[in-house]
Amino acid sequence: MIRNLNSPCKIGGVNAIHASYNESYIWITIEKGRVILDNVRLLGAPLSWNISLLAVLVCLACCYLFLVQRYAKVDLGNKQTFLFSLGILLFYFTVGSPFAVISHLSFSLHMIQMSILFFIIPPLVLLGIPEQLFVKAMDISKLTWLKRFRFPPKIALYVFAVLLLLYHLPFILTFLLKIPLLQNGFITCLFLLSIIMWWPIASPDAKRRLCKLGMKRYAMISGYVLLPACLFFILTAFIDGVENPLLAQLTAHLCMPASTATTLLPPPFNTKYDQFMAGVIMMGLHKFGLVMALTLENKIAATSPESEGSENCLIAIHTPRKNWRT
Repeated sequence: MIRNLNSPCKIGGVNAIHASYNESYIWITIEKGRVILDNVRLLGAPLSWNISLLAVLVCLACCYLFLVQRYAKVDLGNKQTFLFSLGILLFYFTVGSPFAVISHLSFSLHMIQMSILFFIIPPLVLLGIPEQLFVKAMDISKLTWLKRFRFPPKIALYVFAVLLLLYHLPFILTFLLKIPLLQNGFITCLFLLSIIMWWPIASPDAKRRLCKLGMKRYAMISGYVLLPACLFFILTAFIDGVENPLLAQLTAHLCMPASTATTLLPPPFNTKYDQFMAGVIMMGLHKFGLVMALTLENKIAATSPESEGSENCLIAIHTPRKNWRT
């Protein structure tokens, strides 16, 4: 039981001071917790699960399992099935769960969402597609155009980096938020570009992946190209910081005063340190995605039947790179 702080403390000397201080600290902590819970309740309806998206993803997962068992002839409990399922779960978490709304409350949470969506999910999904299934799908007459489709991954990387930087400029993001259809189209375009961007490292077709040295060089280039978008948050944190248009839109939707927007989350959220954390988080998750993709690709290539005589295979991988030169 916490005693009434207004009542006289009967403990004498220094102990009374420590007891009063500890009770005050606990009381303030409880009050802050109540404020946070009230703010979460205030979000109300927006904190809901996207059931229609869940139904679509469940159907996609069922079709994937059926096709893997029928055409890939692999065990449903293998590593690639797990990676694809994990990618689907993360996609629903970032897009269809309440986290999609909560991520609007601060730049750092928003960059966690963006980084998972663009740097973690694409390699998991691509590496989760068995090569036998991919080759079988390319033999379907209605999908033969995919064989002729050659969008250079390096160009996709450059375009993705530019669009990602532009998306987080305050005046552009504010404009996109006024037109939800345009904003969703922008995010969809970024997601498709991220899939092409990851193709040289995580392609389901081993012949379309770069050699080991080429993968390391490509990973280094991608780090340099995406660095400006990360530095944008870090540099603005050292200046005066910028307002969060996503948070402003959310508070306007909830009819909340703008002055109370920064109280939805405790510090360091919605401070200049939050923007610094956003840039660091983006760089960290991108680096994590590269290391994860390279490690998983090595393990999958080592266990696949096509990996026999890997030295010859690595030499053959250099051939398609002519189509990717910018």
